[in-house]
Amino acid sequence: MATEIEAAVEDFWLARGRGEYFPAAYEDGLSLDEAYRIQLALIGRRVAAGERHIGWKVGLTSKAIQEQFGFHEPVFGCILQSFHSGHELPSNLIKPGFETELCMRFAQPLQGEVTPQQVMDALEGIHPSFEIIETRGDLTRNIALALADNAQQHSVILGSPVRPSASMQLDQVVARILLNGKEIVVGTGDAVLGNPLNSVVWLARKLTEFSHSIRAGDIVMTGSFVRQFPLAPGDHAEADFSGIGRVEVRVAR
Repeated sequence: MATEIEAAVEDFWLARGRGEYFPAAYEDGLSLDEAYRIQLALIGRRVAAGERHIGWKVGLTSKAIQEQFGFHEPVFGCILQSFHSGHELPSNLIKPGFETELCMRFAQPLQGEVTPQQVMDALEGIHPSFEIIETRGDLTRNIALALADNAQQHSVILGSPVRPSASMQLDQVVARILLNGKEIVVGTGDAVLGNPLNSVVWLARKLTEFSHSIRAGDIVMTGSFVRQFPLAPGDHAEADFSGIGRVEVRVAR
């Protein structure tokens, strides 16, 4: 199996260089386990080429997102770049979109079976944030290829962090999302696996299957409060999280 994965990684790497992110030869031909192993190997190559692996994303955590894409369990991907709130994205991204999430930054590592309280105790800060995604292929039709291609990840937009406290009820955080000045949806933290902390519990356990863990200094995108929305040139997205703060992003025209 290791030899087959190595060959697939080489195929995906060469295809990526050609701008083909969902290689047709692998359509309907990968298990989820194989897809994750390809993803992590490709991230390793990108890091070796000079990029930085700064954390993790947990996706498909809310009912709205799961129904949107027809897949009903969480998934993970790797974060390689982040920007401050107010950042202007280039207009040439591949079918970009955004998800409205809390991003957690960790002061202490986490590995294996952990509790929500252990997740909270390990935190350095919590950011209001957007995940910026690119639709580089049809996730609904082939989830394994999407995972091998790092689960739509492009970047993360981070608002100013707040320090975690014992009184925080992250499942009760309300996020109001505006697109071009118009409120489009309201979501709450309990949409994210009941509580965004549960995303990190899932991630810490899942990563052990692939000999990885959450490191001190990592950020973790915990999952969207609401469904994914597309972004077009000239768009301006904003979100206000009650008790946490605000984040915004623009797309160049």
